[in-house]
Amino acid sequence: MFEPQARILRDPTLRMVAGLMLLQGALACSFGPYVPVMAVKEFGLGDRGYAGLMLAATLVSVAAALAAGIRADQTADRRSIALGACALMVSGALAMTLAPSTPAFLLAQGLLFPANTLFGQLFAQGRLAAEPFPAERDAIQSTIRALFALPYLFVLPLWAWATGAGVPARAIYPVALVLALAMLALTWARWPKAVAGDRPSGLSIRAALRELGTPGLPRTILALGAVTAPGAVYWAVLGLSLTEAGHGAEAPLYAGITAGLEVPFMLTLPILLRLPRPQLILLGTGLYAIHLAGIPLLAGSPWLWLLPIPAAMGGALTLTLPIAVLQDALSARPGTAAALMALMKVTGDAMAAACFALGTWAQGYALAAALGAGLSLVGALALMPRRG
Repeated sequence: MFEPQARILRDPTLRMVAGLMLLQGALACSFGPYVPVMAVKEFGLGDRGYAGLMLAATLVSVAAALAAGIRADQTADRRSIALGACALMVSGALAMTLAPSTPAFLLAQGLLFPANTLFGQLFAQGRLAAEPFPAERDAIQSTIRALFALPYLFVLPLWAWATGAGVPARAIYPVALVLALAMLALTWARWPKAVAGDRPSGLSIRAALRELGTPGLPRTILALGAVTAPGAVYWAVLGLSLTEAGHGAEAPLYAGITAGLEVPFMLTLPILLRLPRPQLILLGTGLYAIHLAGIPLLAGSPWLWLLPIPAAMGGALTLTLPIAVLQDALSARPGTAAALMALMKVTGDAMAAACFALGTWAQGYALAAALGAGLSLVGALALMPRRG
């Protein structure tokens, strides 16, 4: 069971990927509970404006990720792509650190945080490094994904304590700047310039894009996008629902507990991987839907603190298995396969933005969460094998 973790510790490339994933997790969780509240309350965007920001940021991220993934396969120079992504993160955090304002906030969130680009390339690099161990490849990837969640267990409670003590939410940006600089330094120092077996594809951009039209692939991306959409709805609904109920300071703690519980479930995934992926994804989606729909209904109630259990169990499945599905779909093109993760995310985030906008317009956060939960179940059912 612990062999995948041992492989990561022994292999220098996998260790580097693991370190970057930890840092990116720390950066991502610093933003999660606070960005929606800052957008809606502090910078005056409102619910509809934040839904538009979600969509704009996603479109920019997916365009960057697709371009980076295809370019990485063309040249097999993944190091330059990773350095560029880190540099943009530094720029975005620097803008909000030096001159915090609504324009800087929109620029940082909408343009200069192409987290999907680096996130996908980390999995591409991890898959290449894990090629000599095919039997453990999925388990290695699930362990790497667990490392992204691990900082949530420690960082979010610290933020909850800090904001409760009066530290403004925008203080996340100087911290993000430090984390982004550390990622840039680690990538510069440790990312290998070449990996055995990684050869330039030689494909033109048009030919690479044609690969994305592989029969059945668009349907799979749409279905997986629906499965992962509740993650974006969750971050939007969590802080706003708890703030509305007068318990906004509890949002980071809730998110930290949920993500912390995801880690042991992700690490035990190899035990479950013998079961068919579609059934596991459906199971995870059902559990996560319970959690998402329950947040606005139980905000301010002690019963809210039972929801991290199904959230963590469901998230462990729906956050890791789609990665393996997409990587297997284009196994010969690890960079483009990593870009498919961004395409899946833009699909999911667009659906999440629609759920959030429609739900808050028609009723409020409870309906937005219910729409996201229902959408995810439809996506999971679409992945089930067709009979006959």
